[in-house]
Amino acid sequence: MKSAPPSPEGGGGAPAALIDGDAVQVRNLARHFGPVKAVDGVTFDIRAREIFGILGPNGSGKTTAIRMLCGILTPTSGTATVAGADVTTQPERVKSAIGYMSQAFGLYGDLTVEENLRFYGGVYGLEATLEARVAWAKERMMLGELGSRLAAKLSGGQRQRLALGCSLLHRPQVLFLDEPTAGVDPAARRLFWQIIRGLSSEGTTIIVTTHYMDEAERFDRLAFLSRGHLTAYGTPTEVKRTFPEASNLEDIFVQLQERDG
Repeated sequence: MKSAPPSPEGGGGAPAALIDGDAVQVRNLARHFGPVKAVDGVTFDIRAREIFGILGPNGSGKTTAIRMLCGILTPTSGTATVAGADVTTQPERVKSAIGYMSQAFGLYGDLTVEENLRFYGGVYGLEATLEARVAWAKERMMLGELGSRLAAKLSGGQRQRLALGCSLLHRPQVLFLDEPTAGVDPAARRLFWQIIRGLSSEGTTIIVTTHYMDEAERFDRLAFLSRGHLTAYGTPTEVKRTFPEASNLEDIFVQLQERDG
């Protein structure tokens, strides 16, 4: 049976307090596994309410960086704050302020859509507002007609939306999505991005890791990682401006990989 995420403090129907300025600050952050430098001294900021992309190939350090920012993995060196909380000294405060949807989010296949939502609502301590939050998730994630269907019987896009709904029940200030569109069809990806853009417009800061370059244009700003290094950072337009010979972000991605080789 899959383990549930750590229970955040509080939670409920009212939105968490909006953040002004930077939602995330990262300074020389590093994580080493023996001789392997999975993340090697990266520095960047993520502004409140923006959709920020962390891009790179498999093994570039994306997931390791996200796990540090979520308070799950302790940095080897450097500092980072998320929603004003230090990821090293205040990991529980970080966890209470965020939502985290991994590639293998722990949905329970033998529970229905509604039962999964109620389970995670209980984990997040939402007893007083559980009915309202479950109803919100079913409506917002377009799951209303699927409430009694087993999670194991859902399509990839439906499971994706259910996992997103579960991760948002407690109204986190910052939402981390680790490779959220991997393995889903183009139509499901398009619908997912419509939902994400709406959440951002309502005040949620969203950080997405991906290796799909066609998604890069959707980000307000982005950071490219390669072998644990930060190789480019800025808006899609700013990044493209520094590579005038490249026709698109995919070409830039390839050039950055070659340069870091």
